[in-house]
Amino acid sequence: MIIVSDQHAPRSLIVTFYGAYGRFTAGPVPVAELIRLLAAVGVDAPSVRSSVSRLKRRGLLVPARTAGGAAGYALSPDALQLLDDGDRRVYATTPPEDEGWVLAVFSVPESERQKRHLLRSRLAGLGFGTAAPGVWIAPARLYEETRHTLERLRLDPYVDLFRGEHLGFAPTAQAVARWWDLAGIAKQHEAFLDRHARVLHGWEARGDTPPEEAYRDYLLALDSWRHLPYVDPGLPTELLPGDWPGTRSAAVFRVLQERLRDAGAVFAGADPEA
Repeated sequence: MIIVSDQHAPRSLIVTFYGAYGRFTAGPVPVAELIRLLAAVGVDAPSVRSSVSRLKRRGLLVPARTAGGAAGYALSPDALQLLDDGDRRVYATTPPEDEGWVLAVFSVPESERQKRHLLRSRLAGLGFGTAAPGVWIAPARLYEETRHTLERLRLDPYVDLFRGEHLGFAPTAQAVARWWDLAGIAKQHEAFLDRHARVLHGWEARGDTPPEEAYRDYLLALDSWRHLPYVDPGLPTELLPGDWPGTRSAAVFRVLQERLRDAGAVFAGADPEA
């Protein structure tokens, strides 16, 4: 049996399952089916039930009945918006171009300083770097997702968003190295490669693609990968150090997706092309 590590927490795997397959099934996913599908990646039934309860409290899953009357769970509208926003990052197929920047400038009264902490954590979670106190920066293509996130959390009254160019005085590549912890991001890409490049090599050495094995390896790879485009917001290649490991990790994920996703959908009873 697969042992789920800290890297693959049950709650994260459930979100990953819904992003990959659960939103493409015919109706809500029955609880019994969710338990079966999470068991394939090493999550036991009590962990599934407790994680689903947490996701329900967060407003991401909503209880619903299947056509046959079985108890199940569907994604909330907020969760669907989150996944739609995330798709543009997680499944990006072309290297990012230099398209300018979006700036988030915020001011929070001292009496509401807990919202200041929430703002910082959410902007960091979206992949923003810190240009100065109260001034956060990200590639311009993240504007729509940032706006959706701030509005959903009712943090938009405290923030002004701007689009712009970096005009100096330091070269932009040097400034980027101040705004983001590039060494830390590189380590996370290397960790992904350590875990999943050998999985890809194993699949490349075989001719068959059994649905349950494909589902397991794809879901685990996606669960590792989907966090990376938020840690690494997709900075233009010319602004990054040479031999950036993100290029290699993205290539490994894309090939695993091409090889495994559709076979895994057979096991999950989903149609991602629908």
